[in-house]
Amino acid sequence: MTSHVERAIAERIARARAEAERKRKEREEFAARRAAGLIARHRAKLARLGQQLAPTYDPDNTTLAASGAH
Repeated sequence: MTSHVERAIAERIARARAEAERKRKEREEFAARRAAGLIARHRAKLARLGQQLAPTYDPDNTTLAASGAH
């Protein structure tokens, strides 16, 4: 038979373990959300850069060459 002190200590240990587990899960979820957000931001940035840097289509090919020659 365990004493009331031993039971109280066991309950405190169980609460501390449960709290540590809850915090660990919370950190994992936050890290997953952060990673997903970073990926989304990088995709959006690359899409914007792609639109800015993509050559425009000129069906008549009347633009000047990069060297400035006609």
